[in-house]
Amino acid sequence: MIPVSLRRFLSGALLLAGLLTVLPLQRAVAQDAGAMQINWEVRNRFRLFREERDFLLHVENARNRSILAAEQSLELQSEGRGWARNMVNRLCIDLQGRVNQPCTRDNVKENYITPIDHPITVRLTGAVPVGATCAWSFDDGDGPQTSTFDCAEPVNLRVRYGKQTVASVDVSSGSDPSQRVQTEIQVRDIFIAGLGDSIASGEGNPDRPLALSDEGFCFRSYLGTAGGQYYRPSRAGFKGGRACEAPDTLANWQRYGALWFNSPCHRSLYSYQARTALALAVRYTHIAVTYLPLACTGASISDGLLGSQRARECPPGKSGVCNTSVNAQVAELREALTAAKKRQPDRNLDLVLLSIGANDVYFSGLVADVIVDTATERALFRRSGVMASVDESRDALQRELPQNFVKLREALKPLVGDDLSHVVYVSYGNPALADGGVPCRGGRGGFDIHPAFNADPQRLARVSTFVDTEFLPQLKGLATCTNGALCRDPEADRMTFVDTHQAAFADHGFCAHSGNDPEFDRTCFAENGQSFNPDIVSAASQPMLCGRGASEYRAYLPRARWIRDANDSYFAAMTYPQGLPSASQPTDIHDATWGVLSAVYGGAVHPSAEGHAAMADATLPAASAVLGLDAVPPGVTRGLLAPLLPSAQQ
Repeated sequence: MIPVSLRRFLSGALLLAGLLTVLPLQRAVAQDAGAMQINWEVRNRFRLFREERDFLLHVENARNRSILAAEQSLELQSEGRGWARNMVNRLCIDLQGRVNQPCTRDNVKENYITPIDHPITVRLTGAVPVGATCAWSFDDGDGPQTSTFDCAEPVNLRVRYGKQTVASVDVSSGSDPSQRVQTEIQVRDIFIAGLGDSIASGEGNPDRPLALSDEGFCFRSYLGTAGGQYYRPSRAGFKGGRACEAPDTLANWQRYGALWFNSPCHRSLYSYQARTALALAVRYTHIAVTYLPLACTGASISDGLLGSQRARECPPGKSGVCNTSVNAQVAELREALTAAKKRQPDRNLDLVLLSIGANDVYFSGLVADVIVDTATERALFRRSGVMASVDESRDALQRELPQNFVKLREALKPLVGDDLSHVVYVSYGNPALADGGVPCRGGRGGFDIHPAFNADPQRLARVSTFVDTEFLPQLKGLATCTNGALCRDPEADRMTFVDTHQAAFADHGFCAHSGNDPEFDRTCFAENGQSFNPDIVSAASQPMLCGRGASEYRAYLPRARWIRDANDSYFAAMTYPQGLPSASQPTDIHDATWGVLSAVYGGAVHPSAEGHAAMADATLPAASAVLGLDAVPPGVTRGLLAPLLPSAQQ
């Protein structure tokens, strides 16, 4: 590094002899577009990824593209199998949701929540003379690191967290005067937490979707007779009993399920929260992003954010013990922050991404009310509390949700320094709109995976209107302290609110179709709701009426619909509901309850990966603004190299 005394000498030389030209970055570029500059960027800067190749895949696909366009590009590259299917095993958080401490990233052990340094790459760019030699110096105050390379070679090093590193390079080329370029490097590590419910967690989009068998698998219906049996595609690899009269163990069945990077909460790398955090890392080269995903399917404010909740399912493990409880998200975040501050007192939470409220007003119950059509199932579900009416949801929206938001604010404020603008609340999209906002007309199309399902047009219209005219406006008021929301200090209590994606969702509800939809969907998912073979004899070997194999379905291909319907949920996830209370647990893998839940428990009426990407596109500008990431970059100093003092060479 150039010692402080020498830097003063160089500054004096500028005034006395005019040997140096000091230019801010913008002026230098304006006056000399080819001027040499030191460019640097953080490597593998989405710190959830252990391997840089995974990050670089996203960098490459994000060039001049929106997050949605990048997702569609990745879907085509993966031939619909999904880009996350292999990355899910290469994260700094394990499949039980535990942060790996330390986490080995690109062969270096790092503390995930409190890193002590960051890997960067430094390059000299601009009008660099061919064959020039670069003598580099990097000094963070504890003495310089020096090295000499051909100027065409990048320099890889690690710079310390929270400290500025002065980078300088002396450029020598033949008999030409040497030139010096200097800049300051400081990595900003941004700590982001994701909180909320199934929309926040990424429900409907397993990181590694289910592999389907072309053969059938028998489910019973609640009628309990032989005529009440039906066949749907089985899980690939399952060799056990596929007939209802030949049950097998749950453990055997579970080995062939979909994989989430956190099964108890159905957290997915496709969620808008993960995609927003990743997009920040892709776009801004001088930051690192430490992302802590805590959102959980089924969460409400009381049960999930502020209190514990039931797990969605249990990943297959050697112990065979199923932990059906998930800790409160706010408590988990508080614990992580407390531990971080013990190691790094200046470590703060920079941003919270949040979506919550749907389960507080029984939204899943509204969905059940819309799609469950037969009298027997409706009576059973109503008795067990699985279904809800619009009137019940409206009552919760008016009476309970405002008070719950007050409690949530009080819990979040200490975590974000009493500034709730650092909480980016992302609203929901209406799942039942298409053609520019026309409500879906209903019917069995997309929901014929179960014989009892039919999206009733009247109930669907009622719920869609409630969502548009009451639920979404009320959520906006609660988040932004408007429309009479209970806020002690509206300026300090107002969250940053995002809902610009709702206009895009108005064209992409669960009933949207296109001639560009995947061929399997167009051929095998019948709009009239007659996709599956009703004959239990032939359906055992060929459950699809189209005559094609269910294994051809691809969960991650571009589609007009950005909302998973029940058929999608079954074909992508087919989730066994281990987290249900014992009284509601299916008795075996052919049980009628399991038959119903297999079609909805893995993400029916939730955004697809494309839908989450569209939500991330809407969220990214808000997150960037809150974090102040579009500020003017630091200046660059360049000029002719003054004669070195003897002390500067030591």
